[in-house]
Amino acid sequence: MGNKVKTHKGTKKRFRLSATGKAMHRQSGTSHLAKGLSKKRRRNLRGTTAVDTCMERTIHAALNGNSN
Repeated sequence: MGNKVKTHKGTKKRFRLSATGKAMHRQSGTSHLAKGLSKKRRRNLRGTTAVDTCMERTIHAALNGNSN
């Protein structure tokens, strides 16, 4: 029997896969001390964004197909 590949729990908490397979993440710089940022900057940091394509393969391997 082959060994099972485990999901990397730290990656699972920070990323999730979209329906098309893109790795999505929360933008940094939003959790605290955001009052110093402009309203436009805070507004643009809302929501999730796709991860850069160079990191896609690494995240997919760490998640092992399990996004949530």
